[in-house]
Amino acid sequence: MYDLRNKDFSELTVWELHAILKARCDVFVVEQNCVCADIDGLDPTSRHIFIMTEDGRCAACLRIFRKPDEPTAARIGRVVTTERGKDLGRKILHEAVLEGARMEGIEELYIEAQTYAVGFYEKEGFRVCSGEFMEDGFPHVAMRLAIYNS
Repeated sequence: MYDLRNKDFSELTVWELHAILKARCDVFVVEQNCVCADIDGLDPTSRHIFIMTEDGRCAACLRIFRKPDEPTAARIGRVVTTERGKDLGRKILHEAVLEGARMEGIEELYIEAQTYAVGFYEKEGFRVCSGEFMEDGFPHVAMRLAIYNS
């Protein structure tokens, strides 16, 4: 059984935070062999959308926060799935789109996606808006999705 959670940083338990950081480390640092500054100071100002397993592991996670240089945009990042083939990535991404629509003044979502994952984001409506660029040793593209607050 999986439990989808959507919390501000201050609402996270220490166990949830540990599970999220472990999932990010397992995928970005270990699996992708990427040395990066994962803990970059943005987590405290982010909303965290994640899926926990019954035994306390984080099966998927991402964060969403206001894009500092664009007042009407929110940025999604640190998208990770540790249990693949179970549609968990789609579930958290869809929840992030809904969360963006709930954020006052937000009209657009922005993500910097690894190029192999472009199709995944396009299924949720994101569109490529940049050429390819390298980040942390992997090719990426910027993608955007217009949202409408109700």
